Amino acid sequence: MISRRTFQLSSLAALPLSSALVPGAARAQPTRPTRLVVGFPAGGGSDVAARALASRIQAAYPAGMVIDNRPGAGARLAIDHVKNSPPDGTTMLFTPDFPITIYPHSFRQLAYDPLTDLTPVAIVARTPLAFVVGPAVPESVKTVADFVAWAKANPKQAAFSSSAAGATPHFAGVMFSRAAGVDLLHVPYKGGAPAMQDMLGGQIASGFPGVGEALPHLSGGKLRVLATTGPQRTRFLPDVPTMAESGYRDVVAEVWVGVFMPPRTPAAIVNHAATAIAEAQKAAEFSDAFGKFAMEPVAGTPESFGRRIRADLAAWGPIIKASGFTAED
Repeated sequence: MISRRTFQLSSLAALPLSSALVPGAARAQPTRPTRLVVGFPAGGGSDVAARALASRIQAAYPAGMVIDNRPGAGARLAIDHVKNSPPDGTTMLFTPDFPITIYPHSFRQLAYDPLTDLTPVAIVARTPLAFVVGPAVPESVKTVADFVAWAKANPKQAAFSSSAAGATPHFAGVMFSRAAGVDLLHVPYKGGAPAMQDMLGGQIASGFPGVGEALPHLSGGKLRVLATTGPQRTRFLPDVPTMAESGYRDVVAEVWVGVFMPPRTPAAIVNHAATAIAEAQKAAEFSDAFGKFAMEPVAGTPESFGRRIRADLAAWGPIIKASGFTAED
């Protein structure tokens, strides 16, 4: 998940986006303020990231853009609201990946279908997870292979933490456990901070936080990153191999944040928003701001975003089913 540190928004807000850069801008602009709906409370990581995006694309929406926080039920209330909103360009959803790609597999009943009840606009940014170990793991463990050998020899100590049961780090750990052939105990926490504290304190061996969550804790030496879970190395940890490079080519997982619109939103309106986001992503200041969370902008189109969602849904399905996990309200 995104960390709760504050974005520096002033440089973003100062960067205008000319509507001349957005094809069909005049016909796609709504005449009422556009609400960017966020399914989490104000001040949290998703809210701060949404405000960073809104400040950069607001010039493409002369009628105005506001953040509409609708927390509750792990973002499901916000998604349901957007699903039922008019497809006129005045409502957009800003969300992390897991309510879209994991919830459909973990909830027995879900009030929305991400493939039919939402219109994909764009991925805004993404980050891999970091496979980290703390002082509970001997310093001689320096690679993923070392950890697997240690875990097999110390099964009662071999556990991994996550920020929440049912979140992306939970199932990244399940994915790795299955691929490595080791029975790693999952210990869920209520947030990334307490999970990190117990790892640093030696109460739990390992975890799969976002790279941005791990970075502040590396300089002291207590936390060690053995691998990252992206398809390639991240520029924020260029000397750390991926899980694929470490011998686990199928252990690939990223956290992303993206924008959606209601179903049946006309293509001109969707493309207007997608182009505004794409132009924003080109600015160095945009990359620098999201870089504070070790997140990279993602170039693409609504069509490529839709393909990514379908691929992620297909990839997470068997992992979640094999885990036996079911989310309960």
